[in-house]
Amino acid sequence: MKSPELSGAHLQKVSEEIIRFQDRAEAMALMGERDEFLRVLQESFDCRFISRGDEMSISGEAGAVEPAAKIFRELQYLHRQGTSITMHEVRYSIGLVKGGKAEALHNLFSDTILVTSRGRHVRPKTLGQRVYVDAIKHNSITFGVGPAGTGKTYLAVVLACAALRNREVERLILTRPAVEAGEKLGFLPGDLQEKVDPYLRPLYDALQDILGMDTYTKLMAKGIIEIAPLAYMRGRTLENAFVILDEAQNTTDKQMKMFLTRLGFGSRMVVTGDPGQIDLPRGVTSGLVQASEVLENVKGISIVRLEAMDVIRHDVVTRIVEAYDAYDKKMREKR
Repeated sequence: MKSPELSGAHLQKVSEEIIRFQDRAEAMALMGERDEFLRVLQESFDCRFISRGDEMSISGEAGAVEPAAKIFRELQYLHRQGTSITMHEVRYSIGLVKGGKAEALHNLFSDTILVTSRGRHVRPKTLGQRVYVDAIKHNSITFGVGPAGTGKTYLAVVLACAALRNREVERLILTRPAVEAGEKLGFLPGDLQEKVDPYLRPLYDALQDILGMDTYTKLMAKGIIEIAPLAYMRGRTLENAFVILDEAQNTTDKQMKMFLTRLGFGSRMVVTGDPGQIDLPRGVTSGLVQASEVLENVKGISIVRLEAMDVIRHDVVTRIVEAYDAYDKKMREKR
């Protein structure tokens, strides 16, 4: 009689895959600081990872080795394309493979939108971000709706800069509502532009990161890039431009309609916002919330809803959030 562990479905095929590194620096980048990436992969796939000089051996049952090796090779490809590997890439890759979406890995990581002034390759980092990027490329108006940290604004600015470089548009226009445009804003020193600059700072920072300070300064001086409060959009028709409205959850319904009807020939618009962070007075309808309902099925308009799984955080930040969530749950149970 055959022993149970060797018969039929109990027979397991042992497998081994070899990953070869270009150099020690690549090996360290892929294994993580103090081998933290290897530990996560080993916990997820129950494989043995043995590093020998310029190669890595992955061994175990075939059903675990093959997906683990695929992830490692995709991370290696990503690293060679100029992207720094973080815990996000590792965990997200594991999630895709375990969710039966391994085929999406290579396409997701290979879609470079733009190379920044510092040589960094910017690409979608989640499937939700990939849908968002594709929507912007193929629609006149795109809404990016979702929580903070999902890359809504940054990816929109990257695509705007790419469109400018490719001469698809002649200028970039970025705007935000200044929620405190009443008496609190009046107490700040300076003229109106100086008063609203703090609200527009995230847009300045994104442009400087992507273009570099010298190019950013030249384009601003020539008027090719314009950053202005939403009130400055009234009465204008914006043609041959890439226009971004950020923090749109803080627009009123009238402001949103005013903005959207500024769209001119040869232009694209991206509207970003988080309905969970509305700072409008009680009883005032958010233009973002209303527009997301009214324009849901309008041709040429896409509404992309990003989710918590699209949030890109430093691994320590993720642990901080989890610790606070656990603490809040514990305090609720005590009450």
